[in-house]
Amino acid sequence: MPSEKMTFKGHAGDELAALFDKPSGPVLATAVFAHCFTCSKDIMAAKRISQRLASAGIAVLRFDFTGLGHSEGEFANTHFTSNVQDLKLAAEHLASLGMAPSLLIGHSLGGAAILKVAGDIPSARAVVTIGAPFDPSHVAANFGCHIDEIREKGRAEVSLAGRGFTITREFLDDIAGAELKPAIHNMHKALLVLHAPMDQTVSIDNAAEIFMAARHPKSFITLDNADHLLSKPADAEYAADVIATWATRYLDLPKPAAPIGAPEGIVRVNEVNPNGFLQDIAVGPKHHVLADEPIAYGGTDLGLSPYQLVSAGLGACTSMTIRMYARRKKWPLEHVSVDITHDKIHATDCDHCHTETGKVDQFRRIITLEGDLDADQRKRLLEIADRCPVHRTLHSEIDIVTEERKD
Repeated sequence: MPSEKMTFKGHAGDELAALFDKPSGPVLATAVFAHCFTCSKDIMAAKRISQRLASAGIAVLRFDFTGLGHSEGEFANTHFTSNVQDLKLAAEHLASLGMAPSLLIGHSLGGAAILKVAGDIPSARAVVTIGAPFDPSHVAANFGCHIDEIREKGRAEVSLAGRGFTITREFLDDIAGAELKPAIHNMHKALLVLHAPMDQTVSIDNAAEIFMAARHPKSFITLDNADHLLSKPADAEYAADVIATWATRYLDLPKPAAPIGAPEGIVRVNEVNPNGFLQDIAVGPKHHVLADEPIAYGGTDLGLSPYQLVSAGLGACTSMTIRMYARRKKWPLEHVSVDITHDKIHATDCDHCHTETGKVDQFRRIITLEGDLDADQRKRLLEIADRCPVHRTLHSEIDIVTEERKD
């Protein structure tokens, strides 16, 4: 999925650097992502969530706040209120492009900023927070013994995650005066709160206070053993999948019309990470699955392997075909299950293959039929399994046409 570089003016007139993660197909909705305190638009959580939403047809603008990442300006001159202003300007920039955001996502202090500004973005219909503090002044805990110095001298250099940042007295005063409860209560948006119980940076109590302050519709999902930054790929993937699934319910996304000649629509596969094998597979905004390779083959084992996906298609089609036949015959079939395994076997070991040399693909299918069926009915249903359309496709000649997209 392509990421387009863009810039827009921040609260102080500085150029803010952004990436616009776009779907490969139609843009069904847009979102804004606000990163965590002193982070950037490029951290794993921001990237993976944006990619996953793009696979569902939702374009995401993720940007660096003033003075951070690739954005211009001085971080020392920023504060929580300026972050809120930058977010509002990001939404206005998308609106100027005819793509006003309907979804707002914020991580940590970015989540607090999203909650503060949500009511001022009329196009937004849904809000997501990840590890967000209920009280923005919570971030002052990161400054430790420097707080007195900041108060006395007006500013101090603070080391955060191995990097130095200048924190000012104005910053402390600003976060101390920021109150989120009225904004949360009056924002009139669907809310999803994601938080890890073991979060050592922002405690889970914050999630409870955010949730209690909000009106319905609201949802809470625990992130189990994830850390605050969602630094483990599996945790970032889980959060991304939850957000994408939840958002489609509240954004009421249109399903793209299937093109002529493809009644089942386009199955779109997008690479997630060029350094691995994880793939996003989507059919419109509502159907999504992951493909990957096992760890032993250099993958991350977060999805089905390609041959497992082929096996899944065969198994599902087999079960559906049997069910349709039994239903039409009004036979007492209570349940169907199909186990599929795939292997490469020598052609000489295949009794009915035309190929005589080398190896051939073998899909072994074990069907379980439950119900008060007689022997003839069971035999007939096993014969019907061979009429499954996917079975026939795998047995017939297949033509695959490959073209490069030019647009």
